[in-house]
Amino acid sequence: MNRLMNRCLIPTCCTALLLGALACDPPKKDERATPAATSKNAALPKPTMTKAPFGKLADGTAVDIYTLANSKGFEARITNYGGIVVSIKAPDKAGKLDDVVLGFDNLDGYLKTHPFFGALAGRYANRIAKGQFKLGGKTYKLFVNNGPNSLHGGKVGFDKKLWTAKDVSTDKAAGLELSYLSKDGEEGYPGNLNVTVTYWVTNDNELRIDYAATTDKETVLNITNHSYFNLAGAGNGDILKHEVIINADRITPVDETLIPTGDIKPVAGTPLDFTKPMVIGARIDDAKDQQMVFGKGYDHNFVLNNSTGAVALAARVTEPTTGRVLEVLTDQPGVQLYTGNFLDGTLTGKGGKVYPRRAGFCLETQHYPDSPNHPNFPTTALKPGEQFKSTTVFKFSVQ
Repeated sequence: MNRLMNRCLIPTCCTALLLGALACDPPKKDERATPAATSKNAALPKPTMTKAPFGKLADGTAVDIYTLANSKGFEARITNYGGIVVSIKAPDKAGKLDDVVLGFDNLDGYLKTHPFFGALAGRYANRIAKGQFKLGGKTYKLFVNNGPNSLHGGKVGFDKKLWTAKDVSTDKAAGLELSYLSKDGEEGYPGNLNVTVTYWVTNDNELRIDYAATTDKETVLNITNHSYFNLAGAGNGDILKHEVIINADRITPVDETLIPTGDIKPVAGTPLDFTKPMVIGARIDDAKDQQMVFGKGYDHNFVLNNSTGAVALAARVTEPTTGRVLEVLTDQPGVQLYTGNFLDGTLTGKGGKVYPRRAGFCLETQHYPDSPNHPNFPTTALKPGEQFKSTTVFKFSVQ
């Protein structure tokens, strides 16, 4: 199998040859913002973006927060510190708006230690075994911050950087572009990496995230958004009654440190089988399943059935009380289901609400964890002259 088939890497000189490939096309601004525009939505007032102060860093640097909203009341609030999705307000079946992502009311909460609430995770999202990998015959050593492994980019990853913000809104979508130059050697990674992440809110109640990156030296890249969702409303209990379906027949099983073994195994007959709708709490504490013991619940990469490179449905989650539905679409080869197993009630979030264990779930669209150390996994290498592009959509509705 071609290891590049799931990787949106476009040689700059050959970009024109690939026009027409959905996920990897350099889309026109309006097309990228509204992947599912309808004639009905065309008649709605255009989504808007507003900017406000969000606090200051320790050195006095100002941080802003941007509210992207449509005419239906749906909105996402994002800060240029860490590209963090601070809140998403979505309607329930009665039309009531609630914030459905965990986080904090102000910047101070995000400046303290927290479990990557809403953040951009990179350069390499998820884990790299023993904080090292080989590339081009050279061994690169990373900061170890998760047991014996490196997690979500290291000590000061993308989640702790101040990004440059730009309003790229169109008539069809409110758009916030964040850009950052990750310098050669930052957190141990090679290459000057130029990264752009663009957030769009459309009249279809979508938060769409477009990722793009180039490098001047071969490097590895795996970038995702780490929002914790609770479709009953952030801080309103746990997520064990949420019903999930994941378009994946296989997973990459892990060892006791949550590093992939290198195998790819079927989910059939295991607690990780979400090929049909299943509530999160039904099998989450199955002590007879080694994978559930290692993860202390769900903390696993699912190998998505879609291998075309096109944006397609990865997962669908419903919450029975509110009727809210979240669909996650991506062109990435994997998605990590994490069920907040390490939340412990010590964090107080928005509105003074405490976040107990399993107060939120994450669906992190990604390449597989520790891919640089597993040649049989889809490659995460990015070379000079190539451009990484990827899209993830969080679409909200009700049933």
